[in-house]
Amino acid sequence: MLTEEMKEILAASKEIGWVLEPWAKRLFLLAGMDIPRFRWANQIDEALRFGEEIGYPVVAKVVSPKVIHKSDRNGVEVGIENEKKLSEIFERFSQIEGFTGMLVEEMISGVELIIGAKIDFQFGPVILFGLGGIWAEIYRDVTLRMSPLVEKDIPSMIRCLKAHQLLEGSRGTEPVHFEKLKKLLLTFSDLIMDLESLIESIDLNPVICSSTRCVVADARIMLRK
Repeated sequence: MLTEEMKEILAASKEIGWVLEPWAKRLFLLAGMDIPRFRWANQIDEALRFGEEIGYPVVAKVVSPKVIHKSDRNGVEVGIENEKKLSEIFERFSQIEGFTGMLVEEMISGVELIIGAKIDFQFGPVILFGLGGIWAEIYRDVTLRMSPLVEKDIPSMIRCLKAHQLLEGSRGTEPVHFEKLKKLLLTFSDLIMDLESLIESIDLNPVICSSTRCVVADARIMLRK
């Protein structure tokens, strides 16, 4: 069920047609998903204070209603090691059209996955799950299920991936936390059912999973026109 704050986030985003990443992450946090610690910094001093608070390295992303695909505008930087570099990136981002601040967040490591949903005209909500990050478009290793998901769907979704061994642990690596991945997928499915009449699609890419966490590291919600 959508909370009043979720509804306010969606209503405030109607004019631009999609939900800015800081608001999207707040919405997912309210839904019960794990997100990185982050700060939407409008001033450089605020960004520097948060970087010191959580510790370097950090990730920085431009926030702008004019920029849906941040990577296309060179609006994402990872592995920022110090205040000097963070200051330089804030200055560069501030030149991007529509700049309304910079997202500063903690670095997360693990297997990069993609979780997405689209409202299909015939079938309704369809959920996509697969290998994410830079590999999403290269390998297209994904599986699809109609929503809502149930618990028994999750193991079969994982086994359908060619890269399932990355999740199960291979060559000495630890497996991802299966229960937290399952919880994330089921929570996402429930949220999609609540949002069905309001959205066109949602992309969580990457979702970073390790042996301890499954974290929504980047998110985009496209609203229904």
